[in-house]
Amino acid sequence: MAEGRSQFGYGIVTPVSAIPAAADVLAADLEVLPLPEVADRMGLPVTRVHQLLRDGQLLAERRAGVLVIPAAFLAAGAVVKGLPGTITVLRDQNFSTDEILRWLFTEDESLPGTPIEALRGDRGREVKRRAQSMGF
Repeated sequence: MAEGRSQFGYGIVTPVSAIPAAADVLAADLEVLPLPEVADRMGLPVTRVHQLLRDGQLLAERRAGVLVIPAAFLAAGAVVKGLPGTITVLRDQNFSTDEILRWLFTEDESLPGTPIEALRGDRGREVKRRAQSMGF
């Protein structure tokens, strides 16, 4: 059987560990959600949440062996507007998942607040501008 194929010869089998995730880098008191709860809030199957993580539309961290997503990444049953683009800009500059998560939740006096708060407040353009300037 080819590696990565199911025993039935079709479809690619991807273990949950193949989903990119940061170490436990965020504050312990930050509200996080396990993937099944994220799926429920978004009205999606959990496999679609896995795909959003693999595609870089969302970020997760591993807490006590469980994949969790910061609750601040969701608004009105969807991913916060501007978050996927911001993640892409930072990934293009070779930031790791750990670094991106830390940056999104670090206070920035020029915003003011954190980048994720700014994204939630519909100030995505400012956040992306700062993310782009970090690579220079």
